Order: sequence, then structure tokens, then C-alpha cells
Amino acid sequence: MDFDLSEEQEAFRKVVREFAEAEIAPHAEEWDRDHTFPVQTVLAMGELGLFGLPFPEEYGGSDADFTTVCLAIEELGRVDSSMAITLSAGVGLGASPIWKFGTEAQKQQWLPDLCAGRALAAFGLTEPDAGSDAGATRTRAQRDGDEWVIDGAKAFITNSGTPITSVITVTARTGEGEISAFLVPAGTPGLIVEAPYRKMGWHASDTRGLLFEGARVPAENLLGQQGQGMRQFLEILDGGRVAIAALAVGLAQACLEHSVAYAKERQAFGGPIGRNQAVAFKCSDMAVAVEKARLLVYKAAWLRDQGRPFRQAAAMAKLHATEAAVTATREATQIFGGYGFVDETPVSRFYRDAKILEIGEGTSEIQRLVLARGLGLPV
Repeated sequence: MDFDLSEEQEAFRKVVREFAEAEIAPHAEEWDRDHTFPVQTVLAMGELGLFGLPFPEEYGGSDADFTTVCLAIEELGRVDSSMAITLSAGVGLGASPIWKFGTEAQKQQWLPDLCAGRALAAFGLTEPDAGSDAGATRTRAQRDGDEWVIDGAKAFITNSGTPITSVITVTARTGEGEISAFLVPAGTPGLIVEAPYRKMGWHASDTRGLLFEGARVPAENLLGQQGQGMRQFLEILDGGRVAIAALAVGLAQACLEHSVAYAKERQAFGGPIGRNQAVAFKCSDMAVAVEKARLLVYKAAWLRDQGRPFRQAAAMAKLHATEAAVTATREATQIFGGYGFVDETPVSRFYRDAKILEIGEGTSEIQRLVLARGLGLPV
């Protein structure tokens, strides 16, 4: 049993960490404060090759394994969750459906710019009344000659309204009990991109609602087989859950590092606060939780890379890593005390960014349901 990453993966991790610390970390607080989506930094991430990691070289990708994708997301999550989710959603939710289910013409049209990071794709599944219950989708698509006409609404869609958003994959009902997926280019008449949400965290990430009012797309914009949209999207979500778990590992790791450093420097009662067991034990527990989460993430990513079933592993990784990250941010804020409550320290931003991890890509409750079903329980 080998727990080591390859030399290439370790070298890549170092490159991403250096980029994150030099190009993202110094600006993360400002972007968070001003709710700025940093287009130039995202483009720089594209130039580094991050958005093309898992895709074939013929489309401009690197043909890297999924574990390497998770390493990149983890390293970005260590300094800024907003940039980590921009990458995670752009690769796992945006471009992956086109790569997995698209026709060759669709791949040739969309993937080169997406792999290069010149463009972003979004994943339109969630609706105002269909979150965890994605099967309750109300958006509809009706065939009209050589076109599909889409009407409905989507909610909480990442990367859907950036200046470089090029296409949105959308699920819609195409018949009784039938859900299909469609590629809707940005700027399509009848597609209304709403104003960004006012969010608790992820302030530098683009998240919006979408309205479809008679939006017409060509018949060839059907993605995959008609009636298979839900199955396709659920398959995409399995990988997305591992990616979110990797982001959570990066965030929890950052909390651990900041907490240890602060516990060594902060003086109280005649010495560093880290000599007090109340603080030292928090850091120790945090270290255990981070390591457990990382191992679960790497195992799930490895199973996917081996072509083996990984749905249960993905649910475990997502469940534990995201809850560990929320706990880590709470404990880090407690260790920092009053300073943790103000934006002078990163842990304040970490605290606000963490909660969504237990919600997006399937709530913790949904992960427990997936696991229970995998155990054979009648739920």
C-alpha cells in the first residue's frame, strides 16, 4: 500500500501552491471585501493549465488524472475558497458534462476555450423549488422544429454570469417523467442572467440565478441522449463531491496552519497560548481531522482514476471533509479570539466561506442518505 503521491504530482502541487501564494493570497481579502470576481487571475489560472487538467490533449487539456485535479483545488482552497470553487465548478461541473456526454462537434466547439481558461462553463441543475430534490425540476424544453424552446428558472449557479462565461448546461423536462440536458450559450435571447447573490461567503465567486423565457437553442444543442439528463448530471455530481471535499481539505489545512502559527506567537498569562492544553488540543484535533479528510479524498479520487465505483467513497469524503472544514474554521476563530472576528485575519473569511461546503454539491443529509442506501438500508 503506497500513500505517496508521484514525483510529478508533488512537483505540480508545488507549482500551484507557489502560484496561489503569490497571485491569490495577497489579494483575497480585498476581493472578498469588494465582492470582486478577478478575471485576470482566473485567466492566469488558465494559462497555468488548471482548467484543462483532466481533459484530452486534443482539446487543449493535459490528460491528467483526477487526483491531480483535486491537488490543484486543495492548494487553491488553502488560500481562497472563491478561486478554488471557480476552478472546481469550471472543470468538474462546467466542462466535464461536455467532455463526457457531448458529440464530437460539441467538444470541438466548446472545450478548447474551456481547457485554456479563456472561457468558463456553468452547470444549471438547481432550481428555486428543486435543490436536493433535483427530480422536481420544473424548467421545460419543448421541441419546435429544429430548435428547443426553454422556459423556467435556475438558482445558485456558479460561474454563470462572469465576463468570460461561454455556455451553461441546463436540465429541463422534455416529457412526462423525462429530463434532458441542453447547452445554452451565453447571450442566448431569452436567457436572463440575474444579479449576483448577496452571500455569506465566497464573495469573489460568481453565483447567480437564471431565468429562461422562451430561450431557443438549436436541436443539436441537446447534450447526450434525450431523457438521460438526470442520470448524466448525477454522474457528474459524484466527481464534483470529491472536488468539493478537496476544497474543504485545503480550507481546513489553512485553519490548522494559521492556528498553530498564532498559538506560538500570541502571548497571554506570561507565555504563548499554545502551551495551554485548551488551545493545543484544538490544534491536535484539527490535525487529525485534516488528515482523515485528506485520506478520504485521495482514496475517492484514486478509485475514480482506477475506473472503479466511487460513489460511496465520494459521499464519505464530501461528508467528512466539509464538516471537518466547518469545525476547523470555528475552532480557528476561537483560537484567534477577538481577532478572529474581524477581517484583519484570514480565519474570519474562512469561517464565512466554510458553511456552504456542507450544502453545495449535495447537503450533508443527502450524503448520509447516499451512504445509507449503499449499506442496503431501506431509505
